[in-house]
Amino acid sequence: MVELFLRSERVLSRVALIAAGLMLVVSVTTGFYQVLTRFVFDAPSTWSEVVARSSMIWCVFLAAAACFRGGYMMSVEVIYKLIPERRLLLLEAAIALGCLIALAVLVYYGTAMTFRVRNQMLSGLGISISWVYAAIPIGAGFSVIAVVARLLAQATGRETVGLADVEAEAPPRETTPSGIEPATPAPSATLPNGDDPAQPTRRSGQ
Repeated sequence: MVELFLRSERVLSRVALIAAGLMLVVSVTTGFYQVLTRFVFDAPSTWSEVVARSSMIWCVFLAAAACFRGGYMMSVEVIYKLIPERRLLLLEAAIALGCLIALAVLVYYGTAMTFRVRNQMLSGLGISISWVYAAIPIGAGFSVIAVVARLLAQATGRETVGLADVEAEAPPRETTPSGIEPATPAPSATLPNGDDPAQPTRRSGQ
């Protein structure tokens, strides 16, 4: 059951990420078109600015799901370092709970706002503004699934708990078979005449 849920979540998160990429392309393209019509052709477009802004909103809320799934949201690394490794799963559960509460608020009030503004129209397009507000509950819904999937994957041992990826970036220390780090040899010093002080000095005539 857990494996089926994780597979479904991977598909949904990938779809959300692809859709977010498409919305980013639409936003950049229409924004560039808006600049051309305004400053080059001196005939500002009446719809491109609205499309650029609306597609960027969709891009942000859809891409949030992939960020939650990969753990790319802002984190305080010092907290992970202070808590023992066996307690990291509890920390991840507390973080997931806080995220789920915030996302549930977005789903509830985003849905209510989407239905409330369904009779308002976007200027220059003539379509309901609820299509823009729908990005809030839909994107938050994708994020809820991503947060739950991340916690389940960590709880079942399918993924590493904590900031293992950050710690893995540090180069490993060289140790001896006994586990003790080898001592770094001191740099050799030489006398002004080029002789090695560790070697016995030869007297003239010998």
